[in-house]
Amino acid sequence: MNQIINTIAGIGDMVLLVARSFSYIKTLPRQFPRFVDQCFNIGYKTMPIVTILCFFIGAALAQQSGYSMQNFGAKQFIGALVGLSLARELGPVMVAILVAGRVGSAITAELASMKVYQEVDALVTMNIPPERILVLPRIAAILVMMPVLTMIANLCGWFGGALICQYTPSISVDSQSYFAVLARFTHPKDIIDSLLKAEVFGLVVITICCYIGLNTKGGPREIGASLTKAVVLSLICILVLDTIINAILI
Repeated sequence: MNQIINTIAGIGDMVLLVARSFSYIKTLPRQFPRFVDQCFNIGYKTMPIVTILCFFIGAALAQQSGYSMQNFGAKQFIGALVGLSLARELGPVMVAILVAGRVGSAITAELASMKVYQEVDALVTMNIPPERILVLPRIAAILVMMPVLTMIANLCGWFGGALICQYTPSISVDSQSYFAVLARFTHPKDIIDSLLKAEVFGLVVITICCYIGLNTKGGPREIGASLTKAVVLSLICILVLDTIINAILI
């Protein structure tokens, strides 16, 4: 029972953290350098791993689906399968997982270190809200960069699937046919749903990581524990929210 109460209280505290952060939204133009720096860390530095991973996910998806669908004479629809799978599910989920593992862990470690070494307390003493300086630029950056990363993930996955379809002898679907089927069955609504899911995942991941980092207590040993807790909790929330959002959107 205590665990359930603590969980509900933690969710409420996270909501309040986001609300307090957005209450300082008018100060964001004055924090533009911090915002740009966070966009660079979240977006540009995460782009290589997103590109590589999603390219090979699209390639593997096309290869395995082509192997299965050729027995039914339906390999010409591989483009639809790869396009919809990446747009509606794999693209935003894989980007969110990568952001949680790469960006979320770094944010948690940074804020937990500041908390342990009393840098956050120094900000409070100087009447500088941590939500304004430490949380708001990160939330704004993730809301801007998640749709960009998701679109890059989708495009890379689609091109990976096209290359496999064209150059695998057992499939032999040319790129023009592949993208024609993909465009026919992948509608703008699927792309919009993908971007909305990415925004929700990104906001949840950053909120969890900032909250756990700012509430770290104890010595330096607790930094590692907070990092592990933040990443694991972020992954669980991504999967739970993905199931809920799919039930709503489909």
